[in-house]
Amino acid sequence: MTGIPAFAAGLCDDAAVFPPGRAPLADAVPAHHRHRAAPYAAAVGPLVLPATALDDLAPLLGDDRRLDLAITAPAGPAQAAAALAAAADLPVDLHGLEIAVPSGWTPSELVRAVDGLGTGVPIHVEVPRDERRPAIVAALAASGHRAKFRTGGVTADLYPDPDELAAAVAAAVGAGVPFKATAGLHHPVRNTDPDTGFDQHGFLNLLLAADAALDGHPVPALTALLADRDAASIAARVASLPAGRTAAARAAFVSFGTCSITEPLTELADLGLLPAALTEEHA
Repeated sequence: MTGIPAFAAGLCDDAAVFPPGRAPLADAVPAHHRHRAAPYAAAVGPLVLPATALDDLAPLLGDDRRLDLAITAPAGPAQAAAALAAAADLPVDLHGLEIAVPSGWTPSELVRAVDGLGTGVPIHVEVPRDERRPAIVAALAASGHRAKFRTGGVTADLYPDPDELAAAVAAAVGAGVPFKATAGLHHPVRNTDPDTGFDQHGFLNLLLAADAALDGHPVPALTALLADRDAASIAARVASLPAGRTAAARAAFVSFGTCSITEPLTELADLGLLPAALTEEHA
């Protein structure tokens, strides 16, 4: 193994400015350029920024090196439209929009607004954690857009339990809707954070759950995979996935946002899933 394996290609979106990292934008931009020039660059997705950061981004950019960017619009499609206009004047390559569902909107209203953006970049709609989820996932399937699932945050209530997340994965995979995950995925394997006491999902568990859903396994089987804390077993399962299943699982689970790029990659190296030399000089 000499490079980034297929399961990890483009897996880690750079969410350095978001909690808990909260890196200043002036630090996050040059750090992202360093990540994209590092030996592990193939594992790194775009820098994810909130729409509100675009005004402050312009002075940090130069014409000599374009920035790979994804934009979050927590206020909904109108904010996304304004962000698209702002990004058009910047030396950036836009790789995605992540849009929240405004309160009270129906799935059809949401899809009309998202379709009206007229952008060619992938759009991930943050699926609410309530009774609206099935209808919104169905609307995304019909419109060709993607889902975004929140898997944690700064308080315990922001972490869905394995049953809830398993149902969300099953719904998305069953409908043919690719998804990304955001927040709380600080480690490859499910764990309890020693500082907060929060039970955190593992991004490798999530990858295996996507693979199991594609293979037709029921929600309880996905729940068991998401709840598994045996790091050696999880790593062995990921390593043994055939190439075709790996590609399919990653087409379903496209990426996750992380406020640290090197920490999850270093942990993957510790599990024997990445060459240690890729991360050692950048640790």
